[in-house]
Amino acid sequence: MSSYQKNKIELKHISKSFEDLLIVDDITINLKEQEFVTILGPSGSGKSTVFNMISGLIKPDEGNIYIEGEDYTSKTGRVSYMYQKDLLMPWKKIIDNVSLPLVLKGIGKRQAREIVKEYFNIFGLEGFEYKYPHQLSGGMRQRASLLRTYMFSEDIILLDEPFGGLDAITKSKMQIWLLDVLKELKASIFFITHDVEEAIFLSDRIYILSERPAKVKEEIVIDLPRPRSRDIVTTNKFNDIKKHILDIL
Repeated sequence: MSSYQKNKIELKHISKSFEDLLIVDDITINLKEQEFVTILGPSGSGKSTVFNMISGLIKPDEGNIYIEGEDYTSKTGRVSYMYQKDLLMPWKKIIDNVSLPLVLKGIGKRQAREIVKEYFNIFGLEGFEYKYPHQLSGGMRQRASLLRTYMFSEDIILLDEPFGGLDAITKSKMQIWLLDVLKELKASIFFITHDVEEAIFLSDRIYILSERPAKVKEEIVIDLPRPRSRDIVTTNKFNDIKKHILDIL
């Protein structure tokens, strides 16, 4: 990723405690336009707390959060946020689950359906518009969930371990699928995982967080060519990066 790209998100000296427990300790990170940046760290290290602050759900004790240069500290509604669980409503058809963000913004149900329909092909969900969530596989439900997330905010998406609940084969397929979809969408992605290979395979940059309280231990630029295929995980360069990260963790 080129250095002249403008920042989509910038966190400056963010700290957060719950009661007397320091969770996030003076974190400064950023996400540039059309960049894929992963926050990698142990479970329970405060990664999700960082996302909750970016999305405005939690107020930092110190520091500020800027989105496209504007102070968005404690403001909601600007970024879209997808959790590990798909959170699809079981009583709604997929098309209505996906169009929910538009309906919440005041668009009529019929018009919202028309808007989202054109994205079903991009997201590999064509033919599933009128199915219910229980009729879809885990991977397909995550696709639907990502499409719904995208409809909330098209340019900045926070993904909190979206493939963490999938089996290894489905997870691998979903990673490749995500990279393909992102070529079409032109979105900027902040991604959380504690899976080192997943982080390297998907990312332009990785911030490695310490155990709680979370500090940035290192920022790593992933200088691997795109488009990436699954073969890249067996290359020397990939494994050198992996070894370096494991040494830090």
